[in-house]
This record gives sequence, C-alpha cells and structure tokens, in this order.
Amino acid sequence: MVMAVSFERYGRLYYLDPGEFRPRVGDKVLVPTDDGPEVAECVWAPQYVTEDVGGLPTCAGIASEQDLERDEQNRQRRADARVIAKRTIRQHGLPMKVVGIDFVDRRPDIDQLVIVYFSAPHRVDFRELVRDLARALRARIELRQVGARDEARLQGGIGPCGRDLCCATFLKDFEPVSVRMAKDQDLPLNPLKISGACGRLMCCLKYEHPLYQEFNAKAPAVGTAVETPAGDGVVVGHNVPSDTVVVRLAASGRRCACSRADVCSPRQQYEASGTTTSDAPPVLPKEVPAAEKPAVRETNAVPNNTAAPQENAVPENTAVPDDDTPPRAETREERRARKPRRRRRLHHDDQGDSAQ
Repeated sequence: MVMAVSFERYGRLYYLDPGEFRPRVGDKVLVPTDDGPEVAECVWAPQYVTEDVGGLPTCAGIASEQDLERDEQNRQRRADARVIAKRTIRQHGLPMKVVGIDFVDRRPDIDQLVIVYFSAPHRVDFRELVRDLARALRARIELRQVGARDEARLQGGIGPCGRDLCCATFLKDFEPVSVRMAKDQDLPLNPLKISGACGRLMCCLKYEHPLYQEFNAKAPAVGTAVETPAGDGVVVGHNVPSDTVVVRLAASGRRCACSRADVCSPRQQYEASGTTTSDAPPVLPKEVPAAEKPAVRETNAVPNNTAAPQENAVPENTAVPDDDTPPRAETREERRARKPRRRRRLHHDDQGDSAQ
C-alpha cells in the first residue's frame, strides 16, 4: 500500500508506506527524516497499487497532541527567524534575498539549527552576518545559496498555465532546456512567453518535447500535397495535442483538420495495396450471372501438367456436343457439379504421377 503526505499546504507530495496505520485524508502523521520524525498532513489515504513499490519510508505513526504542539512552535520559530534574518541582512547592506527558513530541533534547547536559504546575483561574504544571526537567534546558523529554479520551488506560485508550478508539486530534478525545444513546438521566441516564474525557460518544454519530435517525424511537412477523405489539398499546419494535420483543400480553398493517419503516406499505401491480415476473411470473387457469361465450348483438352487419360475415355459430366450442334452456355448447377470432381480427379492424377 502507498500513501502521500505533504509538509505544506499545496506543497510537494511525498510517498510513504503506511505500515500498520490507516490514516484518513487530513490527518496529521509522523514522517521519518534525517533530523527525526516531522509532522505532515495526509493527502492521499493508503490504497493498494498494481505495481510493486519498494524502498519507501514507513510511516512513524499518527501525530499526538505533543507532536502537534512541537510542530506549531517550530512554525512560529521559523517565522520569527525569517523576520530577524531579513532585518540583519538589511543592516549589513548585503545583496541577499531570503527564500526560506528551516528550523531543526533535535532536542529541546540543545543543538538547535536554523538553515537560511537565500538567493544572490553573485557570491556574498556573509561571515559577519552569520555571527550576528547566531547571537540573535541563539542557535547554530547555516546559510545556503540557491539558484533561480530552486527559489521558485521553495516559494511556490502559479505558472502561466494557471496551475501550481511543476517544480513545487511533482518535478524532482531540473533538466536542461534549450530554445531549440521552443522552435520545434512552434512557440514564439519571446522570452516573456516561454519563461516561467523563475525567469528561466519553462520546464514543461522539456518533457513535452519528445511528443513533438515523434509527431514531426511521422506527419507530412508543411507544404506537402496530400490526399484526404475530403479531397486533395496541401498541409498548412500541425496540431500536435490533437494528433491532427490542418489541410487547405485544393477544390474549395477551405481548411479542414484531418487525422494524421488519414494523410500519412504509409497508411495510404497500405490501404491502396489491399493487403489483409491473417485474421481477416478471404475476399471471394463476385459471381457473374449465367446470362452475362460468354459461351464456352467444352472439349476434351487435357492440361499440360496432368497425365493423358486413356483412349476413348470421356470424363463424367462433360458435355461433348456434335459438330452441327451450336455451343451452349454451361449452367451454374453444371459448373458447381463439375469443378469439385475435376479437382479430385486432377489431384488423383498428380498423386499417380508422383508415385511413378
């Protein structure tokens, strides 16, 4: 079973093994960390999954009243430390911006640690700042400089799509993003439109790029003449999310959206070849009415690949008209009665030839 918890409201989700506990959505649980168990909120109740998930940390139990009180005190200390850190940085005149504060208390009033996350345009000499913060907060101080993407992850926010930032919800690792990815997706190269809240290129350009690469490799390029169910036309655009191609028809000049499979050359060649799969029923030839069949005169001609029959031997159900008799069209019943016996006779003759 798997459950999901979050340390902050609308923050990143962390997955746990519930163990013997069955918390409900909204319950406070204890999550094991490097600095001891921390209080988090259950976002997804424990549920069974089809895949075997291993290596997840096990839930330490349901948070008690004492654990909730300690967590509330730590939140208040983080808020106070943030105010003190901002005021001290302003007094020293350093180009630093406080991004986040993490307060760790391994034991009450002993070995308390305050981690200050900050961003700066360049390296900063904060040796004097550390001594003043340690004297003001009465705890060990650790300063960590983060980049623009990590700053957006810690602070959170709303992206251009109207949803929570990917880095603050589910995205774990930052992968390099290039302008080439924006070109392949036909996006405007305006930095204001392809940049995220951090000022860098949007991370979603990376994990959507393979979909556009696959589509462009199989779909006809812009300007290609294609055949569509509505008629011949020219490709004027692509719509990758809907897997369609925009075609301008040659007859009417209007534009229509066609599925990529309808205008793909391999698909059209496959349909034109008339190939069938092994499971498809065989295609039977259409029967021609007897009135439309040409007149055929039956003779005793023997095929080249069969043995010659005995002299004066006439096959059964074979009509041999006189010389003065005009040719007569064979009826359907005679044709059906004759063909199976001819096939059996020829098959018997072939066996006889192979035995000789």
